[in-house]
Amino acid sequence: MNYFRPAIATIQGYIPGEQPKPGTPIIKLNTNENPYPPSPQALEVLRSLDSEWLRRYPDPYSRDFCKAISEALDVPADWIIVSNGSDDLLNILIRACAEGKERKVVYPTPSYVLYRTLASLQAAEVVEVAYPQDYQLPIVELAAAGGAVTLIATPNSPSGHIVSLKDLRQLASRVSGILAIDEAYVDFADYSALSLAQEFENVIILRTLSKGYSLAGLRLGFGIANPQLLSNLFKVKDSYNVDALAILIGAAAMKDQAYKNNCVEKVKRSRSKLAIDLRQIGFEVQDSQGNFLLVTPPNQQAAKIYQSLKEKNILVRYFQLPGLSDKLRITVGTDEQNHQLLQAINLSA
Repeated sequence: MNYFRPAIATIQGYIPGEQPKPGTPIIKLNTNENPYPPSPQALEVLRSLDSEWLRRYPDPYSRDFCKAISEALDVPADWIIVSNGSDDLLNILIRACAEGKERKVVYPTPSYVLYRTLASLQAAEVVEVAYPQDYQLPIVELAAAGGAVTLIATPNSPSGHIVSLKDLRQLASRVSGILAIDEAYVDFADYSALSLAQEFENVIILRTLSKGYSLAGLRLGFGIANPQLLSNLFKVKDSYNVDALAILIGAAAMKDQAYKNNCVEKVKRSRSKLAIDLRQIGFEVQDSQGNFLLVTPPNQQAAKIYQSLKEKNILVRYFQLPGLSDKLRITVGTDEQNHQLLQAINLSA
């Protein structure tokens, strides 16, 4: 007997990067985690937690965290929706807006593979518009697709490129549905599209604390958009989609911008050095505004190098997907981790 909807039977679920247990002797450069620890202020909240926070249900609107976001980013608190990581917000958005052939999900590709998975779960038609070789945003094709939701990751993964505000503004003015700008990696970028949420009623900005704030294990994200747009998303989210610990720790981390910024600057310096070092040994390296690099090893060796590194307890990301099968995505680690990576690549050659 078939117990599931046809959409469930036919799709392939999203496959995350390998995730060994903490403490495993592995250099983990495959899922774009920050190599530095979270804010000491956030860790202090965890150490001094009152058990009463665990006994009671959390605030369904995460107001303490919203207040911290509001103060850090200078946006009104009622323009914020909090989620269990930005993936949860993507899910809420697609569940609220997408359905069948009439309400499509549109995005450029290659990009975050989860977009396709979430749309397929809704049995929504997916329109993938190929990026050109220079990664200029294909505005005309995206707008013409008529998406109920159009998703733009900027900085984009796996390419690492950032979309200009001019192009995003033009796309926002052309799409008839919601334009969701996924800024998971924005802390490592030169600029943000946050102002577009106030400029356009159909724009929502998605953020996460997984990358810049070193809190991937906490699962905490948020969206910024006008309250009228958010009002319907609140209807779709789970009643208590964010736990009490995440709210408290996230608020402390958001208040400690100086610590986050210091870690980000270290990652950016290491990113520049790693790109130079990889180019010197023959790799093609895509310019990146994220905390990772998309690289093409010489002589079509991506799969071989990926496997060789894995055998040396170094994990990077290999995508067996069209246009990516000759490439690796490498998370920027500490300088010492990057040095060990380069030594292992040289041994693999």
